[in-house]
Amino acid sequence: MTQKPDPVIVTAAEALENAALPEIKEVHTEAGAKSPAEGAALPAALQEPAQRKSPAQWAYERIILYIQNFEKQLDNDHEVGLGFAGGETGVIKIEGLGYYDPDIITYYGTNDAGMKTQLIQHVSQLNVMLMASPKTVDQSEPNRIGFKLGQALERGEPATS
Repeated sequence: MTQKPDPVIVTAAEALENAALPEIKEVHTEAGAKSPAEGAALPAALQEPAQRKSPAQWAYERIILYIQNFEKQLDNDHEVGLGFAGGETGVIKIEGLGYYDPDIITYYGTNDAGMKTQLIQHVSQLNVMLMASPKTVDQSEPNRIGFKLGQALERGEPATS
């Protein structure tokens, strides 16, 4: 006779918390293609329940994760840039990312003409396209903003620097 394993008792609070933890699922057309994020360990900040965060902080943290994963796919001649659907802003080379509670995300960067830019976006309008953008000719190495942004997520620090 086989013995059934003891049932795991989960409180209502634990069940709600577990349901709010992030889950990543992607499907690609290429056989065997997998997102660099799938199966990866999440930074400390992303292991906290979403209910404890404003919509702006929650969006900010996940955008950082997407930026980091996108940068892993780039060669040494490209950096991550942002394109925004529905607007004429063009491409912004990302130099900073932030949020203003409870619902604003801010992108800092430089456009194709070399002008400093700042885009302020409400989380309900979040629509960002990550793009490979050539690094400037005078740079020996591409700027990896995802690494810099991710340091705060790993330490669970606030988004200020």
